[in-house]
Formats: sequence, C-alpha cells, structure tokens
Amino acid sequence: MSKAPAPRFLLAHPAHLVACGFGSGLSPVAPGTAGTLFAWVTFPLFRASLNDLQLLAFLAVCFVGGVLAVHRTGRDMGVVDHGSIVWDEIVPFWLVLFFCPVGWAWQVAAFALFRVFDITKPQPARYFDRNVKNGFGVMMDDLVAAAYTLLVLALARFLLS
Repeated sequence: MSKAPAPRFLLAHPAHLVACGFGSGLSPVAPGTAGTLFAWVTFPLFRASLNDLQLLAFLAVCFVGGVLAVHRTGRDMGVVDHGSIVWDEIVPFWLVLFFCPVGWAWQVAAFALFRVFDITKPQPARYFDRNVKNGFGVMMDDLVAAAYTLLVLALARFLLS
C-alpha cells in the first residue's frame, strides 16, 4: 500500500475530504477498518433524523457522489484505489447497518463479515477490483461485500429464529 497523504491533501479539494472519509482513511494502520469504524460511529447521527426513504435516498446520493469523489481522488493520488480512500467502505457499511437486525451482537457480526468480504473480495467484487479501474469499480467492490454481508446476516437470522 502506498503511504497515506499528508492531512493538508484533504483540504486541497472537497472530493479528497469525502473520499478519505473525513480523515479516517489517513490511519497508519488498517485504513479500511478505520473507515468502516467511522461509518459505524457516524450512522446513528443521521439515522435518528431521517426516515427510511430519506435514508435510502441519502445513501444513493452518497454512493453516486462517492463514485465521483473516489475517482477524482484516485486520479489526483495516481492510484485508483489508494488505501487512504475509504468512502467505498463507509457508504456500503451504512447500507449494511440500515438493514442489520437491531442489537450490538448483530452489528459486531456485520462489521466482522463486511471486513472479511471486503478483504477477500469474492466474485463479482474481485471483478470490479481488478477490471473496473475508476471510482465506480472502487465503490462497487465494497457494495458487493455489503451484499454478501447482508445475505449472511439474513441467513443467520433465519436459522436462529
């Protein structure tokens, strides 16, 4: 992984601030995990003030805006999916939390599953990671990880009920 940019890079363009997860992506250790933790901590802040439809619309805007921000930041850094770019972890994990069953145990399981699927990149995530070298590809591989996470959570909930 390439070295994280200096904090001043975040202020050079609004896309950098967003793509780097408002600084969470500058973590010297496991920036993807730091970005996912940022998502977990921030989700309750806007969840309480938005109804379900508003929240899904917000997530859609964050995804589309993220495609643009991630693309711009990757281009400016010279690395399409630089480790400091974590918006691709944040938005899909917000989606996971939206659909996650209530309770800390479910959220911890969701966090662990999401990280595993994000790191291992099962198909079609691997396809997007290897072949779609732009903001869309970067965002999509994590959206696939979110889908796998939600599938496993749904299966676990079914088996435990």
